Amino acid sequence: MQDEKMHTYSIEYGFNQPLAAPANVAFEWCTDYQPYDLAIMKEKGKREIQKITDGTIVLTETTRRKNRVIKKTKLVRLNKSSLSWTNTHIAGPNRHSQFLYRIVAEGRKRSRLYFEGLLILYSRKPLSRQQLRKIARDERQGDATVWRHLATALRKDTAQR
Repeated sequence: MQDEKMHTYSIEYGFNQPLAAPANVAFEWCTDYQPYDLAIMKEKGKREIQKITDGTIVLTETTRRKNRVIKKTKLVRLNKSSLSWTNTHIAGPNRHSQFLYRIVAEGRKRSRLYFEGLLILYSRKPLSRQQLRKIARDERQGDATVWRHLATALRKDTAQR
């Protein structure tokens, strides 16, 4: 039996999310990784956090989607001076995918998150441009929804301070 050829695709997408907090406060909040973060994102699962250095973290997340267990290992690199960070998948179904997050001030009390995603997708069968566009739309919508949940939690947390 001959092995099926694996097809690999790069899918780029992005969005931005207003944040009701000063840029430096938003950056600290967004990059203060905690085991309960998945619950804030309305996802079920477990997150392990390993701090490698002050600006380098490894996240191992195990979640369930469509009755499947998905385990991802991500390398996060923080860049405090530019209020940005990268998240690179080093293991899991979308290995080598990379996501860039950047927070920009919009006045003293508000900021905006800019997100750029590069999803590396592996498929046993070839995918059409239309299928790839739909995947990009679905990923953008899913990630933007997660960030709306996070923005709500950030607003509530910073209002209590």
